[in-house]
Amino acid sequence: MSDPFNIFKVNKNIAMNLFYKFRILALCIIFYAGITACTDKNHNEKLPILGRKNIQEIVVNGSVTYDTSFHTIADFSFVNQDSGIVTNETFNNKIYVADFFFTTCPTICPIMKTQMLRVYNYFEDNEQVMFLSHTIDPEYDTVALLHDFADRLGVSSDKWHFVTGLKEDIYSIGQNSYMVTAMEDEDEPGGYLHSGSTVGRGLL
Repeated sequence: MSDPFNIFKVNKNIAMNLFYKFRILALCIIFYAGITACTDKNHNEKLPILGRKNIQEIVVNGSVTYDTSFHTIADFSFVNQDSGIVTNETFNNKIYVADFFFTTCPTICPIMKTQMLRVYNYFEDNEQVMFLSHTIDPEYDTVALLHDFADRLGVSSDKWHFVTGLKEDIYSIGQNSYMVTAMEDEDEPGGYLHSGSTVGRGLL
């Protein structure tokens, strides 16, 4: 006699897998629309700035005015799959989409990369669009392994950077700059907890 609890677990896994696929597909569709709006030379509408913002009250010549500081990505310096240094300047005046993953991830990462690859293929010839993937397991995901991973995807390192660095720096920029989850968690499959979201950023 089959165990009904095992059947429930299987059905739950299937449901979660479908949920992640639809979620990432929806994010990709939104990203398509946003990038198309930004890269259309005849389209003058500006996209909104999302994220945290700080409003400060300033007194100028006796009059009160308000200054809004929008959320920005902190300065960073990581090493990509070609041993090159990747910083904020790498993406200056570019639109880029970022995510966090690890090569041995048994759950959401393969789905994320499949959908990211679709976006990459769509914008492969568009010089304004780039991609940035941070490993959250830098001890295992060496530069050489990231190089092999990128080769197996068939992507150009000039357009899609797979980066590694100090673990605390990667986790910090994920949580504080991109506002996504990136951390170790022994209770999670593979030992890491990270967001299934992709984050788009543009400087035009």
